[in-house]
Amino acid sequence: MSEAYIVAAVRTAGGRRGGRLAGWHPVEMAARVLDELVARTGADPALVEDVIMGCVSQVGEQSTNVARNAVMASSLPDSVPGTSLDRQCGSSQQAVHFAAQAVMSGSMDVVIAAGVESMTRVPMFSPSALAQKAGMGFYQSPSINRRYHDVVFSQFVGAEMMAKKYGFVREDLDRFALLSHQRAIAATQAGAFDAEILPLPVRDANGVDTADLHTKDEGIRYEATFESIQGVKLLQEGGVISAANASQICDGATGVMVVNERGLKALGVKPLARIHHMTVIGHDPVIMLEAPIPATERALKKAGMNIADIDLYEVNEAFASVPLAWLKALGADADRLNVNGGAIALGHPLGGSGTKLMTTLIHALGARGKRYGLQTMCEGGGMANVTVIERL
Repeated sequence: MSEAYIVAAVRTAGGRRGGRLAGWHPVEMAARVLDELVARTGADPALVEDVIMGCVSQVGEQSTNVARNAVMASSLPDSVPGTSLDRQCGSSQQAVHFAAQAVMSGSMDVVIAAGVESMTRVPMFSPSALAQKAGMGFYQSPSINRRYHDVVFSQFVGAEMMAKKYGFVREDLDRFALLSHQRAIAATQAGAFDAEILPLPVRDANGVDTADLHTKDEGIRYEATFESIQGVKLLQEGGVISAANASQICDGATGVMVVNERGLKALGVKPLARIHHMTVIGHDPVIMLEAPIPATERALKKAGMNIADIDLYEVNEAFASVPLAWLKALGADADRLNVNGGAIALGHPLGGSGTKLMTTLIHALGARGKRYGLQTMCEGGGMANVTVIERL
């Protein structure tokens, strides 16, 4: 079986809700990422055999197969197909897995895995909320309700459950949130993100490009202090989760190009990384956010590795309780986790976060001269993907 290599990885800088990327139609954002991946490899665009794109809120501007629409808005020829997928927050990480499986099987040689989400223009929960409002019902069927005793599945409830189960109080979460901002600030000021970010012009309300370029993640709170984070109102009385220790709403597009040995020869490029292992599991959908822990345990066992073999980890900061629980359960080294900050500071563009984290992980390994990286994230419905890569 062939190997799967990543030869290019790029992302837009994150945009706040209503911020510097709000003028961008998500299809246009995604198209720019596709063009940049082709440009960075110098590939003949016609060599791309598929575009697999993660997106959670597939409605409105992100509906009707956003992947194919992004291809049509890009410089890629009409011969390049595209398909959109939803594995909730792990959508574009799953896109990487599907792309890798395609090239490893030999059925394809060059595939783009990508993700996009404009949470400004297509707000979170839009697909279910709009359908309910239109009288089209709700996704929880009678059988689901019987099996789970009429539970209202909620990531916010899951985050509170995680904190309680693993013994974290609000101070723990808020200190982790501050660290995320501090690391993101240090990385930005050191230029650590420069090579991975695709600058985009800020567009005005009419969709016209201005002379101002968006080059830095907009969600970073440079003025953040422990006291200011502690002052943010809790999401529920008696809880520990606040908007300050949870991921930020974010607009963005991201992507990687995945190839096999034939693809390497056809493109004439050197790989950035090799995909060493891939795992995805289902877990308890009520606590929902715990799945990265057993998923990582399974991945390491299947890969014949232990956590000490991994040089850097990217564990999505959906809520601070998730990576903190992951660290505690795995006995992992906190100094290797989200070394350039995470979604609490940088934002979480839902379906775009998988390839966003992968892009950052690849560049962080390169900057530090490290070998192995592991990426995982919690996903709606109680699932998790794990990807282990080797920098080359």
